[in-house]
Amino acid sequence: MDVNEIPNRVFYKDGKEYLYFGGTNYLGVTTLPEFQSILWKSLKKWGTSYGSSRSANIQLEIYKTAEDLLCKLMRTEATVTVSSGMLAGKLALEQLQHTTDLIFHFPSTHPALIHPSSLPLLLNGKLNPFLFDNTVLKIGIVADAIPSLEATPIDLSIINKIPNEKKITLLLDESHSIGIMGNEGQGILKQYELPNIIQKIAIASFGKALGLSGGYISGDLDFINGIKKLQNCIGASGMNPAFLETFVNAQEIYQLQRQLLKQNIKHVAENLIPNPAFTFSKEYPVIYFDNEEVLQLVLENNIIPTCFPYPTSSGKLSRIVISAHHTKEDLDKMIQQLNIATKLASDFEGDIRFVL
Repeated sequence: MDVNEIPNRVFYKDGKEYLYFGGTNYLGVTTLPEFQSILWKSLKKWGTSYGSSRSANIQLEIYKTAEDLLCKLMRTEATVTVSSGMLAGKLALEQLQHTTDLIFHFPSTHPALIHPSSLPLLLNGKLNPFLFDNTVLKIGIVADAIPSLEATPIDLSIINKIPNEKKITLLLDESHSIGIMGNEGQGILKQYELPNIIQKIAIASFGKALGLSGGYISGDLDFINGIKKLQNCIGASGMNPAFLETFVNAQEIYQLQRQLLKQNIKHVAENLIPNPAFTFSKEYPVIYFDNEEVLQLVLENNIIPTCFPYPTSSGKLSRIVISAHHTKEDLDKMIQQLNIATKLASDFEGDIRFVL
C-alpha cells in the first residue's frame, strides 16, 4: 500500500481511515507537535545539515553536550555519535576487529552487526570450538539486545561457559531497546554483569524510539577513542547537530511518552487473550505472528501491521507495534480482532509463543 503522508497512529488512503500499528515509532514522537517544535527551533539554530568532519578545526559544542548526556544515561565512560545506526555498527565492528582475536555473533543477530569474518557463537546448540582455542584470548561477541522475532531481552548466560581466562568484549545493538527499556530509557546494557566480560559496548540508531536520524556508539573510553581515530569515522560527516540538540532538549517529552507507552503495553497485556500464536511480553511494545488468517482479519478491519517475509517464518511475518500515541480506542480495536482470531481457531500454525 502506497501512502503520500507519514503514517501516524492513523493514515488515510482513498478516503478510508486506517489504524497503523507498524514501524518503529515506539514513543510516538515523530509527529508529536511538541517534539516537532523543539526540532524546528533546533533547525533554525543549526541549519538543515552540517557536512564537516568531526576532526575539523571548528567544533560544535552540541556534540559534546549530547554525547555527555548519552554517557550519563547509559552509565558509560564515552560516547561518539555518527550519522546513522548502520554506520555506528560498521565502525564498532571495525574497532572490534582491531582489538580482538576473533569475533562471534549470537544466533539471529541483525546482518548489519555481523562482520565478514565473524563466526557463529553456537554450532548445533553448543559453543563454537574456536572459543576454546588456546591461541584465541581476546574475543568479541556481538548480539541484538532484543533478538529478531523476540519480545524479551537476549539471554547471555551461555557466555559464562566460556573459559574465564578469555577476555570478552560484548557489543550489543540497543536500537530496539534504547528509549523504551529501563526506568530512564537507558536500554539494557548495564543489566549484564557477567564476570568474564571485560568491556561492554552499545550501539544504536536514533531512528527508532528517539525519532531522529543518527546513531551512536557508547562504552569504554579506550574503545571509543579508537573509533574516533578510524579513517571511516574521520572522513564521515557527523550526525546532524539540529537532531542532537533536539535529543538533548526533548528529554522531558521522551520521559512522558515512555510512561504513556508503558500504560498502553499494560492495557494490551491485561486484555489480550493469551495465544501460542503470538509472541508478546508485558514489558515490550511488539506482537509477532505469522498466521495468514490473523493477518487478513486485521487488514479487513483497517488495522495495518508491518508485514515482511522472514526466512524462519511460514510465510509473511507480521509485527504489531504498540506506540505511545495509540489511544485506548485504537488498542481496544486491535485487541478485539486478535481475541476474535483466538476464539475462532483452536490451533494456529507456527512455532512462535506468547510470553507473560
